[in-house]
Amino acid sequence: MSAEQNPTPQTPEAEPRPARLTAAAALAGLEGLALLVGGVWMLVLGLTGSPDDRRQAVTGGVTLMVLGLLPLLAARGLLLRRSWSRGPAVVTQIMALPVAYNLLQADSIAIPGGIALGVVAVAALVLLVNPATTRALGIRGPGGSPDQK
Repeated sequence: MSAEQNPTPQTPEAEPRPARLTAAAALAGLEGLALLVGGVWMLVLGLTGSPDDRRQAVTGGVTLMVLGLLPLLAARGLLLRRSWSRGPAVVTQIMALPVAYNLLQADSIAIPGGIALGVVAVAALVLLVNPATTRALGIRGPGGSPDQK
C-alpha cells in the first residue's frame, strides 16, 4: 500500500492549475479560517467572560472550530487537485446559504455578514461546478469513460 491513497489525476505537470480552481480553494479556505477564528473567539469568551451558559458557549466554540476543518481540508484538496475535495467544498457552500439567509433576516450588524457570506458561497459554488474546475480535478460526468477528457 502506498503512502498516497488518493492519487492526483493524470494531468501533465506542465499544465497549470486553473485560476478558477485556485479561487475556489481560496474561498473555501477563507470560510474555514473564519469558522476557526469564530470558534476560538467564542471559546475564549465562554471561558473568560460571563456568558449566560458557559457550557453552551464552550460547546459552540468547539463545534465551530471542528466545522472549520471541513472547508480547510477541502481547500487543501482543491489546491492539490484531489477529486474528493469538491464534494466537501460544495456541501460547505450549500450549508452556508441558509446561514447567510438567516443573517440577512437579523435586524442588526449581521446583515453585512449575511451579504458577504451569501456572495462568497454563491461565487464558490459557481467556481466549483465550472467545467475547467471539473476537468482539473479529473472528475468525469455520468457515463464518461476514463479515457475521455
